[in-house]
Amino acid sequence: MIKNESGLKLTASKMTKIRKIVSLTLIYTALVLFAIWILAPFSMVIITSFKTRKEASDPVFHFFPEKWSFDGYKEVFTYTSGVDDSEIPVMLKGFLNTLIIVLPPTIIGLFVSAMSAYAFAKLRFKGKNVFFSALLLTMMIPGTIMLTPSYLIYDMLGWVDTPLPLMLPGMFGAATCVFFMRQFYAGIPTSLVEAAKLDGMGYFKIFWKIMVPLSVPALFAQGILGFIGGYNDYFGPYLYLHEPEWYTLQLALASFKGTYSYNIPTVMAGALVALIPALVIYIVAQKYFIEGIATSGMKI
Repeated sequence: MIKNESGLKLTASKMTKIRKIVSLTLIYTALVLFAIWILAPFSMVIITSFKTRKEASDPVFHFFPEKWSFDGYKEVFTYTSGVDDSEIPVMLKGFLNTLIIVLPPTIIGLFVSAMSAYAFAKLRFKGKNVFFSALLLTMMIPGTIMLTPSYLIYDMLGWVDTPLPLMLPGMFGAATCVFFMRQFYAGIPTSLVEAAKLDGMGYFKIFWKIMVPLSVPALFAQGILGFIGGYNDYFGPYLYLHEPEWYTLQLALASFKGTYSYNIPTVMAGALVALIPALVIYIVAQKYFIEGIATSGMKI
């Protein structure tokens, strides 16, 4: 009987190991296939950007170029629209306009959202749950419903053809950011806040001295998401910015595509150049990004 029991235990252990190996094999196979599905078109964009115009237009596709060319990248960094007297390349000017438009609402809006989340998570006041429910309700409203009323209001204020409609609303925070930051602050022990009150610290000082340092990863994560969202936004600038002087990078890239519609390598090079800043941000801040997402709603 002892031998049989040990034999059964050994068989069960082997079966468990086999199941783990099979499950890991299936998981990694799925991940590899998904990576190929994502990276294959992207690799074609990279390779095409180094081709000559004639080779890229050839009906017979060759994955690797017969002759490596950097003409597309040269045109990206030297092309000027000619609409105004500015000698700044269109892509560079679009990037600078994007930073001017996106950075203030990202930073200020993140600060306002964090303060709101701190209030909902740690302060006691009448109607807190009602206000938070109303805030969550706004997340259920599709943005397209508010599109026409918002445009009419901005037009009455004379803000169309200016970056103000793209900047000012974001400075008041975002409901999604408030929700995630509230989950993070709810995981911070309330005893820290109570101890700070006993030491004579006010609400804002508690927020600035205790909450903000503890929530740096979450703030980084939400800041990155907000910046990338504004950086990649095309429809908003297309709707409100009609003057080339304020074209963002995405609008500049669209006009760039129109100018070089038959120059495929230049269009691909422009798309890659526009992608580089966002890619660098993800690579540099990926530690904070992953940590901020992973710890939201967890006890610290």
